[in-house]
Amino acid sequence: MAKWIFTHSDCDGICSGALALAANPDAKVFFTHPFGLLEDLENADSHDTAIICDIAISEDKVTQILSKFSDINSHGNLIYIDHHPLPDGVLAESIPGTVIHNAFSSASELTYVFFSGKLVWPLDRVAICGAIADYMDNTPTINQLLRGWDKRAVYFETGVLVQGLEGRKRDHDFKRSVVYHLAAGLPPSLHDGLLKSALENSKREEEFIRELRGKVQVYGDVAYVLDVAFSLGKAAIYAKASAGTIVGLAGERRKGFVDMSIRTHEESIDLNKILRQISIRLYGSGGGHPQAAGARIPEENFPKFIEELSRVIKESLRDGVTG
Repeated sequence: MAKWIFTHSDCDGICSGALALAANPDAKVFFTHPFGLLEDLENADSHDTAIICDIAISEDKVTQILSKFSDINSHGNLIYIDHHPLPDGVLAESIPGTVIHNAFSSASELTYVFFSGKLVWPLDRVAICGAIADYMDNTPTINQLLRGWDKRAVYFETGVLVQGLEGRKRDHDFKRSVVYHLAAGLPPSLHDGLLKSALENSKREEEFIRELRGKVQVYGDVAYVLDVAFSLGKAAIYAKASAGTIVGLAGERRKGFVDMSIRTHEESIDLNKILRQISIRLYGSGGGHPQAAGARIPEENFPKFIEELSRVIKESLRDGVTG
């Protein structure tokens, strides 16, 4: 009976995967994402142990995913650790297997707490780095863990991790090596190649910021940019900042679809709910966190998506003011 760790390839996912690996050193590490989780779970035999970290349940595949969870858990062992809002009508207690879900903590924190009996210092640093990277470090648990560290040093290590990983976007072998490095209790700055990648990516980021203004388009309250050779999440933030809009979006066209990251600073806007509603109407999927989410839409429906997103954002702002 094999053990599998299915985790996201962003910083929080990699830190979650590293903590799960430290607690289960014989496990295989596989990177996945919400849109590919169902297919990727086929790698695991129904008698295996599957540990899933930082992967949202996709709205358009809820039934199939929960059925697969049930199949694995009936014959093997399924552990689902996540912090993304659940699809409408799905409760944590209705998900098959051992479920650790909290929308107000990072997946790294949840993974650390769940496996804490198998983890030793300094692995708590991995949980802190993942939480900082996902903007979820102001929680009682992370604040408690930070008492054992020089906060400045941990933030430096997180910066190296975030910048270094973004510089190697789809290099899963490199990212897997980072998971093993962190699982060994080593800091990101001592990883061979991660620090160099971080420095190179920081230079590219500054160049991107300077070139961005001429590439941003604005529709209503949404600033968007397409097909930029940079982190979509950061590009969305910088598009919003450069245009002075409420919402920023960055996308890339791939295989007939537009994959997007969307960001807002406005607390009255819930991007997760908005994207789950409008994406499915346009034959796509979307969701995430209230102020940071993603979507995947057929390329021909992208103009309509921007139009719908702007319309719903305007309604949300109006309701937030009048309500």
